[in-house]
This record gives sequence, C-alpha cells and structure tokens, in this order.
Amino acid sequence: MKYLLLSIIFSIVALLAMAASVRRESLAARLATPAIFGLWLLWLWQALVKGFAVPAILLPAPSAIFTALSANAGMLAADFVQTVLRSVLPGYIIGCVGGFLLALAIDRSDFLKRGLMPLGNLVSAMPIIGIAPIAVMWFGFGWQSKAAVVAAMTIFPMLVNTIAGLGEAGVLERELLLSYAASYPVTLLKLRLPAALPHIFAALKLNSTLALIGAVVAEFFGSPILGLGFRISTEAASLNLDIVWAAILIVALTGSLSFAALALLERAVTFWHPSYRNPN
Repeated sequence: MKYLLLSIIFSIVALLAMAASVRRESLAARLATPAIFGLWLLWLWQALVKGFAVPAILLPAPSAIFTALSANAGMLAADFVQTVLRSVLPGYIIGCVGGFLLALAIDRSDFLKRGLMPLGNLVSAMPIIGIAPIAVMWFGFGWQSKAAVVAAMTIFPMLVNTIAGLGEAGVLERELLLSYAASYPVTLLKLRLPAALPHIFAALKLNSTLALIGAVVAEFFGSPILGLGFRISTEAASLNLDIVWAAILIVALTGSLSFAALALLERAVTFWHPSYRNPN
C-alpha cells in the first residue's frame, strides 16, 4: 500500500515538474522533460510490481533488473562487444555505404533503377526470421552471419532514401548550374548531395535501430556463447527474466544513444535546413 501511496505523490510532483519544464525553451528544460517522464515511469513500474506483488517471472521490478545488470556486468559487457561492436557496426557500415553507392550508380543509370529498385523492395520485405537461418548456413555461427543480416536490412532503406533525396534539388538550381556548364560531379557535390542530406540522415537513424534488431534476432538462430540475442534466448529458457530485461535494457539504451548521436550530427551538418530555423 505504501508503494501505491508514494507513487501517487511522486506522480503529482513529476507531472508538475514536467508542466513547468514544457513552458521553457532552454536545452536543459527540453532534456528535463523526458528525463522526469522516464523516472516517473520507472517509479510507477516499481510501485505497481511491488504494490500488487507481481511475480518476477511475469515482470521483474526495475530494482531487480538493475541488480541483475550490476551482478552480471562482465558477462553483459562481453555480450555487448559481440553483438554491437562485432556484428552491428560492420553490418551497419557495409549496408549504409553499399546503399549509398548503389544509389549514386542508379542515379546515373535508368537501367539500374528499373532493375534494382523492384529487387530492393522485394528484399526489404523479406522477414528477418527467413534471412537469419540462411545467413548462418552461408557464413557460419560467428559474427559474420549477423553482420550479413544487418547489411541486408540496412542497404535498401539507405538506397531508397538517397535516391529520394537526390531528387529534392530544385529545378531552378539545376538549371542555374546547367547554364554554368557544370559537370555531373560538380552538380552532385554542390547541389544534389546537400539537398539529399536530410534523407540520408533519416536512413542512418532508421538503420541504427534496424541493425540492432537484425543482429539480436539473428543470434536466436545460431551464435557462439556470447551476444545479447543469445543471452536473451538462453536466459529466457532458464526463466532468469531479470537478466533478460537487463539485456533488453542494454539494447534499448544502445539504440537510443546511437539515434540521438546521429540526430545531433544531423543538426550540426544540416543546420541550414528550414526545419532548424527558429521562427522567433
């Protein structure tokens, strides 16, 4: 009962603090709102689980998850290295760079556009659970198969977004460069690629989450005795739900931080874009 009473008091305080921060436009106020909201959700979760005596096998409390995270920090750190650094990063780089280069090639060739775009839509519609076992059979149980799945999932979002972005340059700007007898590389570097940057960053941010999902799911179908996906599947089978949630927390934080880092980089690179202009 005391947890429920404290949750009500904390909820009122948190809502008042969020209402006060929303009315401010400073960076600290913008960061405070999601931080307070997140802490409020964690406290509400803790209070409901403890107050209603929810079994840990159904839903462990946040305190139990953080305890499991601390007690198994070494094991989960090794899993993080295996999944994120050895599988996600190589696959993400291969997929994004490959999709970008394919988009540049397609932009110069109508033949490639007609041939590769339908194929890209076909591959992007394939489920992960269909690709992952094939990748394991082709590349083995190591990180290579997971990187291949990540690359397959990320290459076509980058391809489609880059092609769409290259078409964003205005007609007047193109005609101006044409009147100056600008070559294709000059037009590409000076006009079309800058106009495509918002689309490219949209693909990078989308792929940052798709890459994690692909690597984790791929580890369900075959992995060495390391990896966040391997840890989730094995600990769930052993009913160690606190460790499962700790691994899920690491995946979620990694995805959120990578998305935020890319968003900050996008803001620094595309500061000139109208969406970042302050109307005041």
